[in-house]
Amino acid sequence: MLEKDAAHPAVEAEAPTDAEGFVVQQEECPEGGIAAWLVVAGGFCGIFVAFGLMNSVGVFQAYLSTHQLSSYSAGTISWIFSMYIFLALFSSLQAGPIFDAKGPRWMVFCGSIASTTGLFLFSVCKEYYQFFLVLGLIVGPATAFIFTPCIGAIGHFFLIKRGMATGIAISGGSIGGVVIPLMMKPLFASVGFGWSIRILAFLFLFLNVICVTLVRSRLPPKGPSSMLPDLTFLRDTDLTLLIAGMFFLDWALFIPLTFLTSYALSTDGAIKEGPSYQLNAIINGASFFGRLIPGYISDHMGRFNTILVTVALCALSNIGIWLPATLLPSSSSAIAPLVILFATIFGFASGSNLSLAPVCVGQLCKTGEFGRYLATSYTIVGFAALTGAPIAGALLKACGGRYWGMALLTGSFYVASFVFFLVVRIRRVGWGLNVVF
Repeated sequence: MLEKDAAHPAVEAEAPTDAEGFVVQQEECPEGGIAAWLVVAGGFCGIFVAFGLMNSVGVFQAYLSTHQLSSYSAGTISWIFSMYIFLALFSSLQAGPIFDAKGPRWMVFCGSIASTTGLFLFSVCKEYYQFFLVLGLIVGPATAFIFTPCIGAIGHFFLIKRGMATGIAISGGSIGGVVIPLMMKPLFASVGFGWSIRILAFLFLFLNVICVTLVRSRLPPKGPSSMLPDLTFLRDTDLTLLIAGMFFLDWALFIPLTFLTSYALSTDGAIKEGPSYQLNAIINGASFFGRLIPGYISDHMGRFNTILVTVALCALSNIGIWLPATLLPSSSSAIAPLVILFATIFGFASGSNLSLAPVCVGQLCKTGEFGRYLATSYTIVGFAALTGAPIAGALLKACGGRYWGMALLTGSFYVASFVFFLVVRIRRVGWGLNVVF
């Protein structure tokens, strides 16, 4: 049984616990049924589009750096994808309140139209500024209008099983992160960049139609008065500490996703071109299981307990596997097995970065406030996504093109994230290892 916390009367202090020791909010959710699982299925399709593209940025970074944007440095090119991810997360500041006020369906519809249009425009880009503007200013905000209502709607139907349900939906991003890189490499070679992106856009359009059809809200809309962004939630110290942990989490997450393929291509034949482009697929394939399995476990062992284990594993894989690989001679035969091992372990461990973090946010608030809490969190975390890859790119240049500094930086960010998540857990339930939280 968890002790009551007088500092958080709205959620934990007056809330009972279930048979397994979870703090249960004084709200009831269906926890299943056809309508609830159809929302999860629709969310899976929407998040395939939203996070699948995010998880595949390394493939596009590697291709553009050797074709249309070959005259630009890796750090400069990474700003295109960092701005895209930043605006996708930052735009949640408005997307969350709109979700609470109006519900998810029309938001997903608008986001789907904008993201598909943006991809068609992306297919005809030639210059750096065109890639930057289209992916950042069109596809980025559109992405927020897809994933925010998808995650928020699931929170309306599940509470005790929220970790598992959210993990299933967000695993769509992992599947997208496998399918998209495996699609793009042969398509680039056979039909060129333009038609490769258009084929991807048609796939996204099909999945978005399913998402719009299935995703809906359970709670009644709050009305126009609740549509304005609200940062007063930051007065909650635990939420602020949690956001700091999520900040370092995303600061680290997108560095391997952006640069691991480029690192493999930079080796002196240690990893061939074909396998290099498949590394993102390996990460996301492992991430699929890393979203489902920890999501299920978290509903029984605690959301914070589970994410602490996976974040620690992320730190260890970067410092203990990728870092040693970067210190080897670039032609060493040991690089390939080390990098594949890293992609597998890191992929599994990092799967919870996107699936459990929002569930942890939901554990600190009421269901009716979930959209705003989530939006506030992702808005601030967006700055990590904006700066992480460019900082890593600048560090790559400072290290003379060697990737050891990047691997060490990523591991350090994960260590910092672990500390913040641990502090929130200690503030809420103390040091007890047997407490489910």
